[in-house]
Amino acid sequence: MKRIIQTLSIFLIVIFAGCCKQSPDSYSADIIIYGGTSAAITSAVEAVRNGNSVIVVSPDIHPGGLSAGGLGWSDTGNKRTIGGLSREFYQRIYTKYDTEDAWVWEKKSEYGNVGQGTPAIDGDQRTMWIFEPHIAEEVFEDFIAENQIEMYRNEWLDRENGVIVENGKIISFKTLSGKTFSGKIFIDATYEGDLMAAAGVSYHVGRESTDTYSEKWNGVQTGVFHHQHWFHSDISAYKIPGDPESGLLPRILKEHPGEFGSADNKVQAYCYRTCMTNHPENRIPFPKPENYDSTQYELLLRVFETGRKDWFQKFDAIPNRKTDTNNHGPFSSDNIGMNYDYPEASYERRKEILKEHETYQKGLLWFVANDPRIPEDIQSKMQKWGLAKDEFTDNGNWPHQIYVREARRMIGEYITTENDVLAKREVPKPIGMGSYAMDSHNVQRYVDEFGFVRNEGDIGVHPQSPYSISYGSVIPKKEECQNLLVPVCVSSSHIAFGSIRMEPVFMILGQSASVAAKIAIEGDLAVQDVPYEKLKKMLHEKGQVLTLEDMID
Repeated sequence: MKRIIQTLSIFLIVIFAGCCKQSPDSYSADIIIYGGTSAAITSAVEAVRNGNSVIVVSPDIHPGGLSAGGLGWSDTGNKRTIGGLSREFYQRIYTKYDTEDAWVWEKKSEYGNVGQGTPAIDGDQRTMWIFEPHIAEEVFEDFIAENQIEMYRNEWLDRENGVIVENGKIISFKTLSGKTFSGKIFIDATYEGDLMAAAGVSYHVGRESTDTYSEKWNGVQTGVFHHQHWFHSDISAYKIPGDPESGLLPRILKEHPGEFGSADNKVQAYCYRTCMTNHPENRIPFPKPENYDSTQYELLLRVFETGRKDWFQKFDAIPNRKTDTNNHGPFSSDNIGMNYDYPEASYERRKEILKEHETYQKGLLWFVANDPRIPEDIQSKMQKWGLAKDEFTDNGNWPHQIYVREARRMIGEYITTENDVLAKREVPKPIGMGSYAMDSHNVQRYVDEFGFVRNEGDIGVHPQSPYSISYGSVIPKKEECQNLLVPVCVSSSHIAFGSIRMEPVFMILGQSASVAAKIAIEGDLAVQDVPYEKLKKMLHEKGQVLTLEDMID
């Protein structure tokens, strides 16, 4: 009888163990971060340094988002506001370039030292703000390796059925490969806000009206000209100039742009920040894309015909005779009006949008370098440029990250608006600072009542001083989700996000979100109930800059 009981006991133990054994495709940690952006990496580093277990689930293969994807000419604003891990990132960039081996295609002394407001290479602070894409990626990979961060790449959230929410908390999410990730706190560090949306958190896409939050610079902004991204001369919008019957040129909207200050569901234009070089040994001629169509660039010819010569204005110099090339002028790399459905589109549709943007932008570069109708002085100079052979080597030397300037924006516990950016009200519970201009690229291109082509949506309004960003802008409303932090698709209006959306700020907010997660886990608290004074104390200890009084000397 005793033997029978022992056998039965062993059988039951085996059955029980089999029932409770974790699936090989199930993973758990204190903090689960979805995304591969710069904010995702700083969040993960902070989690490890705080003693939390963390897993990064990234749809991207390459870490760092846009910071490693071509945007090497950092949009920093006032650099004294950048502390913590964000500053450490730029200090590590400095260290990378503080060796002769980093200067392959030019000498360090030849590069110069011109940045935005302060030197590109700041020896006193040992920071460097302008860099090559592959150097930035090395820094992010160093962060991952040194902190032994568990990271799963090329893992895409199952947005339809993958997120399990119970009693106001995310329990787990599944990726399309079948992996399941469970945790105590989740951080959505994507540019698109996919986890946030799938968890049922409120968000907004597009521009609010000026009345929504009592703002001046939101909504449709016809007749506003803040940069040089508008047509200085009247240019006909029609295929045959002056003849409406001939039809509109490509990439011009037929519909009315909307009443001034009104809301819409359109988002500012995206582009790839291309890394070019004029060094003959490292230059690859601009490739002619499949499905190339020269008629897509007819409007640019008409711009050149008006005498504009500022085509090379945003070939911003980064080390080793390369550029971070950005949009400039009324017809440039910004693919205006072709991204409206991107924020909420399916993965398949997003791929189509990305491919269309790539084709457009590659075609644009090839067009200027090769089409015989381009002015000779511009074309001859353009032919000295090409893609950098030693960048994005696994992607045809093309950036692996498009510039998602804006997608979803959470409607959270606190909504940052231009009134915060312009210091018209006191910001509660600050966890970081911003200082860059409220910057929106063009949102639409249309034909006016006289038959001329116009761009709309380009805004650049500078705050008088740096401003604080509230903890309430990275957390949802408590009734919607109690264990999610969102440091990228933050709770803000369209125009306020135009200032927040800078990579140094995303890294700041990513770190602060992870500190808040630690406190929430230790106290078994909803993220909305994290004691602010405790959070503030920890952030200060980690070198974060929260208010004007904290700014780094």
